[in-house]
Amino acid sequence: MQFTLIVCTYMRSDSLLRLLNSVRIQTLCPDKILIIDGSTNQETQKMIEDQQFKNLEYFLVGEEYRGLTKQRNFGISKISESCDVICFLDDDTELETNYFEEVIGVFNSRPEVVGVGGVATNENRWQKKQVGKAYNSKKYYELEGYVYPEGLRNKVRNYLGLSSPLPSNCMPEFSHGRTNGYPLTGKVYEVDLLIGMSMAFRRRVFDSIQFSSYFEGYGLYEDADFSIQASQLGKNVIATSARLGHYHDISGRPNMYKYGKMVLRNGWYVWRVKYPNPSLKDKFKWYAIHFILWFIRILNVITTSKRKEAFFDALGRFVGWCSLFFNKPKVRL
Repeated sequence: MQFTLIVCTYMRSDSLLRLLNSVRIQTLCPDKILIIDGSTNQETQKMIEDQQFKNLEYFLVGEEYRGLTKQRNFGISKISESCDVICFLDDDTELETNYFEEVIGVFNSRPEVVGVGGVATNENRWQKKQVGKAYNSKKYYELEGYVYPEGLRNKVRNYLGLSSPLPSNCMPEFSHGRTNGYPLTGKVYEVDLLIGMSMAFRRRVFDSIQFSSYFEGYGLYEDADFSIQASQLGKNVIATSARLGHYHDISGRPNMYKYGKMVLRNGWYVWRVKYPNPSLKDKFKWYAIHFILWFIRILNVITTSKRKEAFFDALGRFVGWCSLFFNKPKVRL
């Protein structure tokens, strides 16, 4: 099975180098690596030229192709006909040595699967259950002998009866699903949504769909949108044996006002891609949960040291919320 890795990057030469060094020592290496660089300087290009990675093609794109979804679609257009699987990784990740072996192994063993995602071990908060210890279901989520300590937002939702009845990365009819991932059991779990930091799809998926032009620039939730569309062609799964680190390089990210606004508007868009006609009850839950999240961000102005970030995030959410009443996004199905 031939597979290609596409990495879209923007002003992160150091992070990209760390990722590529982890790709270089894989037990199963990509047949081709495509770097799609939207940077406005030559630092990434110089790093690539100095390192001379095997099977790597580098593309520096201009303004017309800059932005995550545009860069991904540009990379897809450069894929050879012999490619069977296209893998995507964020440029601020670092792979365990058998990452690709595990991903491709799922595609080989499960022909019904069209999308595979991995697990960021440095963000995985699952713990083994302690024998004899009782766990409050409002404060912990349990799965297969593991527990996950809920954050404040999920604790509030649990107490108010607004938590999702579905497993993580599966979208209920009011959209707000669990995002706690899965314990490192080595198992494969069926999901609706894959995370853009680590996802791979069969080549044939791209004969039918592309990354949506709705998501411009940073493109928050573009991965969710694409995953939902791909799930109509087969199954998406998370392989907990495909492991990596995700380090969230802050360079290239939008300001918190824009981010907060995208949380509401892009979140609404993805919700309506999956559920075009939600019930009145589900609409109420969607807005109620966003109100809770907005209120928590307001409290963060007082309770955290990152007061400025919390304020502008909350402001962006409020503006995004208001905009939905007179200018809803046009969903392109």
